[in-house]
Amino acid sequence: MKMKGFIPAKFTPFVFAFYMSGIMAFLMSLVLVAVNTGFGGDYFTRVIGAYLIAFPIAFVCVTILRPVVMKLVDLTIKKS
Repeated sequence: MKMKGFIPAKFTPFVFAFYMSGIMAFLMSLVLVAVNTGFGGDYFTRVIGAYLIAFPIAFVCVTILRPVVMKLVDLTIKKS
């Protein structure tokens, strides 16, 4: 059985924020852990630790800032 499309459309901003913040927090954790502490033997353990802190913060930020960013995009993009 397919699970495609099981969340109502009214939750689109929150689903977007969930995926965007999850991906960005993980990528930033990968980079920042490497820059700050290197690629030692417990690199992925440190990445997961950083990610567990970064993800909820990123989710709240993306959720709150999405309307601001959408307005900035609207002001930046030339209307045809």
